Amino acid sequence: MEERRPNQTLTGVVVSDKMDKTVVVLVNRQVQHPVYKKYIRRRAKFMAHDEKNQARMGDTVEIVQSRPLSKLKRWRLIKVLASQA
Repeated sequence: MEERRPNQTLTGVVVSDKMDKTVVVLVNRQVQHPVYKKYIRRRAKFMAHDEKNQARMGDTVEIVQSRPLSKLKRWRLIKVLASQA
């Protein structure tokens, strides 16, 4: 039997909370260039399921990878780490 690896978690900032039970989270990361060894900023937006509509725009949140919830949602909100207001 295969062992399941733990689900990936990411930390990011909510950039949109206009949808019902969904937030868009911007995740920034730094990767090293393979040739020049300089660190480059990369960013990605993830749609995350927010069951209780608790996250607001500007909040720092933690999200976890999950099964596909819709066409674009594959992440769930775990908790709000820091609130903007």
